[in-house]
Parts: sequence; structure tokens; C-alpha cells
Amino acid sequence: MKDLMRIKSLISNEIETLLNQQVKKEAHSSAIYLSMASWCNRNGYDFSSEYFFKQAEEERLHQLKIYKYILDMGGMSVSPEITNIKLEYNSFREVFEEALDQEISVTQSIKNIYARCLKEQDFVTMEFLNWFLKEQREEEYKARRALELFEVIGEEGTGRWQIDKHVGEIKYPPQA
Repeated sequence: MKDLMRIKSLISNEIETLLNQQVKKEAHSSAIYLSMASWCNRNGYDFSSEYFFKQAEEERLHQLKIYKYILDMGGMSVSPEITNIKLEYNSFREVFEEALDQEISVTQSIKNIYARCLKEQDFVTMEFLNWFLKEQREEEYKARRALELFEVIGEEGTGRWQIDKHVGEIKYPPQA
């Protein structure tokens, strides 16, 4: 039966595997952001905690979007196991540095899937991934801007409090 289903699948085994790996990356990102939200909350950065809770939810929605796409294409989605989530950070700034690194890693992963789709001429999946590429542009922008607050405001005196206060206000500028 699996062979018959594979014939009817609109994605190759390799694309299905890459997409399931991306499901895991999105779930991992969500768990990382939950950990960051918890750390911020424990350390008195309430606005940043809320910011990371929202990021965690967004990553979970990305995970589900890819998961459902695999199923819609006749593939088999795999629920990922998530382990080894960092719970402690050395500084407020480190949380945001790691958030940016995480977004860059996710962008690169999506670009790699896109490149494989191009090689296989899987234009349907490429079109699906376009939404994620646009989303990652926005996510990286917000992560970079959050980190820039540390340079613009500085951490001395009430600096961390000001950074915390402004993190949630970062918006991606509308495209002209």
C-alpha cells in the first residue's frame, strides 16, 4: 500500500524527509523561544517574556503549516521529539543573540529545501516555501532590530529595562 501511496504522493521521498526535518526545526525553535520566555520572566523582563511567548507560538504555527502540507501532498508527517533545550542564559543580551542565530539557522534550512525543490523541479513545494522565505525575512529583521536595541540604548542604568520595554514594539516595515 505504501508504494501505491508514494506513487500518488506529490512530493519525493527526499523532499518529504527535508520537510519533516523542518517540522522538527520549527518545533525546536518553538521550544527554544519558550525557554527564552521563561528565562526572561524569571529575570524580570516581562515584555521580552511576552515577545518570546509570541515567537514560540508563531514557530509552532509554522511547524503545523509544514506538517499539514506534507499530509496534503500525500506524504507522511512525523511528530518530532524535542530534547536538549537550553534553560539558562548568561545575560539578557545573550538571549537575543541566540534568537537571531536561531532565525538565521531556520532561514538557511528553508533555503536548502528550496534549492532541492528547484533541482527536482518541485514547483508546488517551492511556491509553498515562498511564504516561509518572506516570513523569515521578517523574523530576521525583528531579531536584528531587537539586538540593535542593546547598541542604541545600552545596558547601563535603566538600559535593560528600556530594551525590555521596547522589544515588543518592533514591527516589520510594510513593503513599498
